[in-house]
Amino acid sequence: MSIGAGIALFVIGAILAFAVNVDVPGVNLDMIGYILMGAGALVFLIGIILMVRRRQTDTVTRTAVDPTAGERVTRQTTRSDETL
Repeated sequence: MSIGAGIALFVIGAILAFAVNVDVPGVNLDMIGYILMGAGALVFLIGIILMVRRRQTDTVTRTAVDPTAGERVTRQTTRSDETL
């Protein structure tokens, strides 16, 4: 969803910056367009980074016996790197 939101922000910003030729007193639509384009690019990049991070998992299995209590301790972690 963040990738689509980033693209939408970028497109709306480009429309405001380059296609709208309206003078509104006290508001610079070109600057608002550039800000939206920057925010859209940032949201798009964050979405890509989060999508790549979700694909990584780590797993390690260790079994040990606690010498004082005699209990078995098991810890499991899995690692798989999937490429796009």
